[in-house]
Amino acid sequence: MPSSGSAEAGETQTADVLIVGAGVAGLTAARELTKRNVGCLVLEARDRVGGRTLSQKVGRDWLDLGGQWIGPTQDRLAALARELQVATFPQHQDGTKLLSWGGKLITYKGDLPWLSLATQLDLALMDWRFKSLIKEIPIEAPWSAKRALELDGQTVETWKRRHIHAKGARLFLDIVVRAVFTSEPRDLSFLYFLSYLKSGNGLESLISIKGGAQEARFVGGAQRLSNLMAEQLGARMVLNCPVRSIAQDADGVTLQTDRGSYRARLVIIAIPPLLASRIHYASPLPSRREQLMIRMPMGSVIKYVATYDRAFWREAGFSGEAFSDTGPTVTTFDDCSHDGSQPALVSFSDGAAGRIWSDRPADERRRAVLADFARFFGDEALRPTDFVEKNWSEDPWSGGCYAGVMGPGVMTDFGPAIRQPCGRIHWAGTETAIDWTGYIDGAIESGQRTAAETIARLNA
Repeated sequence: MPSSGSAEAGETQTADVLIVGAGVAGLTAARELTKRNVGCLVLEARDRVGGRTLSQKVGRDWLDLGGQWIGPTQDRLAALARELQVATFPQHQDGTKLLSWGGKLITYKGDLPWLSLATQLDLALMDWRFKSLIKEIPIEAPWSAKRALELDGQTVETWKRRHIHAKGARLFLDIVVRAVFTSEPRDLSFLYFLSYLKSGNGLESLISIKGGAQEARFVGGAQRLSNLMAEQLGARMVLNCPVRSIAQDADGVTLQTDRGSYRARLVIIAIPPLLASRIHYASPLPSRREQLMIRMPMGSVIKYVATYDRAFWREAGFSGEAFSDTGPTVTTFDDCSHDGSQPALVSFSDGAAGRIWSDRPADERRRAVLADFARFFGDEALRPTDFVEKNWSEDPWSGGCYAGVMGPGVMTDFGPAIRQPCGRIHWAGTETAIDWTGYIDGAIESGQRTAAETIARLNA
């Protein structure tokens, strides 16, 4: 990967705009600036591009250890894939699904397992309440909702305990929160939860395969998008270049990095708020922005991919989907390659499971995950041809996945700072998106927005 934009000893590299982070947001911003002949450099701490997308050759194909799905209304992501000629293919979902609840396996087809009448009524009422509540929330400024203080003063857990009584309905919401936010219901502000639902077109959209956020995958893996964007940017990319400090003055901004000093008129920070808080700002940021960054912890997730010689679960009539309230595997899906040449299963330790299993040895995690797969689909699952994992909480340049989240009180007190420039600093990243917050599409939106902001300032 080109990195000729690095500064020589004692020399300061210059550009119109510096971009911190070569994830989808940063790369999108750089492409937009380059199209308009704005000089820019992208400074990336890792030795690769892609941020929270990561594709790896596992067995006979490239499979994803990071973000991997695309769904309807993620139009920016779909447009980027078309432009870069990266094909998509449907996520497999045909067959019997599994729910492990309290150690008991329940099989079902359709969207939900058989449920008691009380659970069905609770879920229907919950869905109606969510749809009614998100209508009240301004998507661009959820902190300004009429009942923002009330909604932000409680967690999803406290709301659940007050309004949901059937055990099955509570379990459903717990698994949804873990799968979508890689957090626990007790971690999330209810206002933040509702605004996230609105950003992604509602709960059903966020959790569904067909017609939802998990509808399709990318041939060759989602990181291909970032790799192709980086190839187009060429020498504008600087890898292995962590930014340590940022100083602003009347004429521009100076960044000190492990590869030297960089100078520009403006800077776009396209990394999660938590990581942005670890940069030293010589010119102090507004207190609201400082507080916001340290109050947005990342979700906790470990992702596992196991490959096999045969898709034996499909042969037995299973879709590959399994959801569990115990063990390391909270959510499991079929992960076979687009042409079926590489059968695979993918699973996630989400939320508390990710935290608990992070402390266990890697070989213990492997045994436990495969034991769950065997419990779901049969003993053949114990004999994978390959097994890989990615613990995002241990990644120093992500700090967790999928995104930074907000606890109670954060959105109303500090939310207005999420996209507000601080002097010459502009903020990108999927956490700042209005549509599809937390998703790849949201990262693209944020890159396009900050590119437009900086172009307008440069022209002014």
